[in-house]
Amino acid sequence: MERMKQSLTLVLAFCVIASSASANLGADSERIEDAYGTIVQRRLRDDGTVSVVYAKDRYLYMVTFANQRSISESYSRANGTDLSEKEITKFLKANSRAKWVPANTGKERRFKTSDGTAEATYGILNGRPALTVRDVRR
Repeated sequence: MERMKQSLTLVLAFCVIASSASANLGADSERIEDAYGTIVQRRLRDDGTVSVVYAKDRYLYMVTFANQRSISESYSRANGTDLSEKEITKFLKANSRAKWVPANTGKERRFKTSDGTAEATYGILNGRPALTVRDVRR
């Protein structure tokens, strides 16, 4: 019985850690801050939204908030190198349960969700390769 209690405690702790470590479109600013680490820059934009750049591990995360909810997120490596296909897939999956399909036009790689709720672009942002995901329902 004691072993079962310990196992249950470990499973619950893992679930709490896993859920707090993930953030995505629509998440509130508190959850994003917990998941994405140290704030590098915060800026109030002319349209009333707030953009915040976070640094954690080897990534930079630029998140745009409207009404304290994430409406756009950009992911790039801190060292400025390209994201791998695996990393791009991971970030896309974190932002929608719907299937992501390629929608390439021109030089940038584009993606959209099968349910039409989000779109993404992989290209140069602020001088570095980045994947930008945004909610299109806004």
